[in-house]
Amino acid sequence: MSTQTNASISDILITQKEFFATGKTKDINFRIAQLKKLKQIILNHQNDILQALKADLNKPEVEGFFEILVTQDIDYALKHIKSWVKSKKVKTPLNVFPASGYIIPEPLGNILIISPWNYPFSLAISPLIGAISAGNCTMIKPSEIAPNTSKILNQLIKENFEQNYIAVIEGGVETSQALLTEKFDHIFFTGGTKIGKIVMEAAAKHLTPVTLELGGKSPCIVDIDINLKETAKRITWGKFINSGQTCIAPDYLLVNRKIKQELITEIKQCILNFYGENPEASPDYARIINQKQFDRLTNLWQNETIIYGGKTNPQTNFISPTLLDNINPDSPIMQEEIFGPILPILDYDNLEEVITFINQRPKPLALYIFSNNKYLQEKILNSTSSGGVCINDTIWQVAIPELSFGGVGDSGIGAYHGKASFDLFSHHKSVLKKSFLLEFNWRYAPYQDKIEQMKKML
Repeated sequence: MSTQTNASISDILITQKEFFATGKTKDINFRIAQLKKLKQIILNHQNDILQALKADLNKPEVEGFFEILVTQDIDYALKHIKSWVKSKKVKTPLNVFPASGYIIPEPLGNILIISPWNYPFSLAISPLIGAISAGNCTMIKPSEIAPNTSKILNQLIKENFEQNYIAVIEGGVETSQALLTEKFDHIFFTGGTKIGKIVMEAAAKHLTPVTLELGGKSPCIVDIDINLKETAKRITWGKFINSGQTCIAPDYLLVNRKIKQELITEIKQCILNFYGENPEASPDYARIINQKQFDRLTNLWQNETIIYGGKTNPQTNFISPTLLDNINPDSPIMQEEIFGPILPILDYDNLEEVITFINQRPKPLALYIFSNNKYLQEKILNSTSSGGVCINDTIWQVAIPELSFGGVGDSGIGAYHGKASFDLFSHHKSVLKKSFLLEFNWRYAPYQDKIEQMKKML
C-alpha cells in the first residue's frame, strides 16, 4: 500500500485550501453535481466494492450491500440540500428595531475524515456526503487494516475527483500522525476510544473541532413482556452480523431472570437457523479482520463459561457465534467493548438493578430495550444516558436519516446522518442587518436622564 509523505500531505492540503478559496465548492449546483457523481461511481463499481469487502472481512454479499446502501444517504441529501443551504430568518426584539436577523450556513473549509476498518466503505463515504453537501474540501484516511477497501476507495476517488477537492490518503500509523500535524477546519474520526483521545489531543493544538464516533459496551435489556422468538431473532442478527464487528452491536444482554433460559434456547436456535451446524462453512458469516483482533477476542473469554459456540480457526480468523453465561460484572470481558461474536448474558430481578448497573458504567453508544411495557420503556429512557436508543429491535436506528447518530461521554462527541451531517460540517453564521431609517439615541452617552428610558426599552 502506498504511503503519503508529510510533504505531499502538506502540498495536497495547500491545493485544497486554494481551491476552497475560489468559492466554487459553495455553489449549490456544484455540490449537487458532485453528489450525483459520487452516487453513480458507487453504483457503477458495486461489484468491485463488494469484492474488496469480501477480501477484507469475508463479508457476505448481503452485508456488503448494506454498505452500498450509503447511496440512500446521497438521495436524501439531494432531496433536501436546497432547503438546507437557505438562510433562516429569526425574530429580532423591539430594542433593535428596525432590523432583521438571519442565520447563514457556510462551509467550514477543509475536512479530514479518518474512517475505520469494520465498515470500511460506508463509514468513509457517509461523512463525505455531509462534507460535500456543506460545501467543503475533504481528505479521507481509510483504515490500512482493511487494505482492499482502502485501495478501491483511493482508486474511485482519484479517478473521478480532482485531488484539490477530494483526496484519499492511504497509509498506516505514520500517515495518520502526519495528517494530524496539519491544521484542518474539522476532523471526523470513527474508531476506538484510545485512538480517539490521540486525535482529540492533536486537534487541540490547532483548536480544530472534532467529531468522535467511538463505541463502548452497548447494553441490551430484555423484559418479560416481549415476543420471545422475534426478540431472539433480532438480537442474534444485530449481534452477529459482520461477525460482531459493529460499533452499535448489542455488547451484552441484561435479561429478566424469569425468561433467561427460554431466551438462550431461542438465540441458540436462531444461530443454528442463520448459520447452520457449522458456521465456518456458512457463506453468510464474516471473519475477524486480522490476527491481532482474533487473539484479543479469544483471550477475552478465558475463564468464562461458554454455553454455545466457542469454536475458532486461527488460520482464517474464524470465531463462531458464542454465548457466555455466569458472568462476573468485574471480569475482563465486561471491562472493554467486545467488538466480536461473543455475547455475555447477565440476568436481573428488578428494573432499578438494571438502571444502576448501566449508570455505573461509561455511557454507551447504543442502548437496546426489548419490552412492550411502556412504563418500563419510559423509565429506562429517562433514567439512563446513551448515544441513541432502539426499542424492540437492534441496529436499525442508524438507517433513519432523520435520526442523528452519535455518542455521548466516552462513546463520542458530535452526531451526523441526514441534515445533522450537513449541520456538522457547516458554520451557522448569525447576521444582524440594521436600517438607517430610524434611530433611538437613548443608548449613546451622555447617559444623564436616560436610565428610565433604557429600562423601558430593554
